[in-house]
Amino acid sequence: MAGSQRVYKQKIRATKTLEKVFRAMELIASSRIGKARDKAQGQDPYTRALIRSIATVASSVTDLQHPLITHRTDTNRVAILVVTSDRGMAGAYSSSVLREAESRIQSLKEEGKEPVLYVYGRRGESFFKFRKVHMERVWTGSSDNPSPEVAHEIAEEMLHRFLADAEDGGVAEIHVVFTRFINMVKQTVQVRRMLPLEVVEGSDEETQELPLYEFEPSAEEVFDALLPMYVSQRIQAVLLMAAASELAARQQAMHSATENARDLIEDYTRLANNARQAEITTEITELISGADALENAS
Repeated sequence: MAGSQRVYKQKIRATKTLEKVFRAMELIASSRIGKARDKAQGQDPYTRALIRSIATVASSVTDLQHPLITHRTDTNRVAILVVTSDRGMAGAYSSSVLREAESRIQSLKEEGKEPVLYVYGRRGESFFKFRKVHMERVWTGSSDNPSPEVAHEIAEEMLHRFLADAEDGGVAEIHVVFTRFINMVKQTVQVRRMLPLEVVEGSDEETQELPLYEFEPSAEEVFDALLPMYVSQRIQAVLLMAAASELAARQQAMHSATENARDLIEDYTRLANNARQAEITTEITELISGADALENAS
């Protein structure tokens, strides 16, 4: 019995240590989620302004043609950017993205297309490296706090591959697999086609609201400048949205882990008390038996 009590006390100490770690990670994620959420949602006004600017310029261009909105038929390669986390302890955050990415890769292969894989985050890198899947390029180190420089670097890589000739490795489409932040308890995995862009004409009412502009330089040149900016902004918005989702998932996972650790400590404490009571009962029984034996011997 003494051995059992000692084992339970060791488990209690170890579980208390884990509880402190889980609680610290929960507090860190909680303190950062607000800022990450504000960053992710703060992109919306800029996105709307860019979309409105593109729509304004598009309405002024009589012959709307641009490589970024043109569907390519000279290659069957499709680039896929998979956005995961750099660290674990975030529940099913990365595994859900990777599962969706594998499904999309398989569906593209069944359609006769050739996937070209790009990965953001160490969890994704480890996953595909273990399965010996070739990755064209990997970005790591800032999944929960992405910088504009990294987003711009990714956007430049995507634009370069989409605009490259077929014989130079150009791709016909670019898809992004990431987690969209809905609220603190809900994040959903989404797959979006990033390129080619689709310029959707607004309704008649929206078109009438657009003011008339004189473009200097030409509307075509302004359009050429706006589209790469829009692609870069969309990449930045995706990374910020994924960062908020990662922190929310980690906060939830660590909260659950902390609660589970506390439940284990209660269970182990109860078992240790039972073992201690059994040990005391055994000692009393042995003392009484010994006293009876001595009395009978005399």
